[in-house]
Amino acid sequence: MNMITIMSGPLSFLFSALSSVERTYDRGTFLFRRDDRVRSLFVVRTGSVCLVRHQKTGTRLVLQQAGADTVLAEASLFSDRYHCDGEAVLKTQVAIFDKNSLRTALAEKPDFAEAWMMYLSRNLQAARSRAELLTLRTVSERLDAWLDDHGGRFPEKGTWHGIAAQIGASPEALYRELARRRRLGAD
Repeated sequence: MNMITIMSGPLSFLFSALSSVERTYDRGTFLFRRDDRVRSLFVVRTGSVCLVRHQKTGTRLVLQQAGADTVLAEASLFSDRYHCDGEAVLKTQVAIFDKNSLRTALAEKPDFAEAWMMYLSRNLQAARSRAELLTLRTVSERLDAWLDDHGGRFPEKGTWHGIAAQIGASPEALYRELARRRRLGAD
């Protein structure tokens, strides 16, 4: 599954024991920008946030689309600066955890460290699945693989642009594929 959820199981319990601040971001607002100093780790409560890296060619590369109950930019926990932008795709509420508190919890609480390692392992599997998806030749094949990874569920309205970026297609190519599928379904 591409969007790894954490708020079930042991990590949820352990995160709930840590202090956090809740904040809401409007669609199009940046939680952080590339090269900002990392001070926090975010967990998306509601809405959606994309991690985006802009290429020199102008291409927008979506590294992660984090939905509800997902850790955002987990690798930043061990970085000084963000390597991408974090942009709210929808109106989004996040829990913000202090980076140093989380690192202390990892060092002092073996249960937290183990749950974190399990989360990272699942996230690595998802990254490999996404890499495999991007090797597929057609938008149709990529969309099928994306849907398989997401239980066959189509995402919320307003997120298709982000899905197009995730599957390595232009929004227009994705919209054409969706229109083709609607036509075939109507026949």
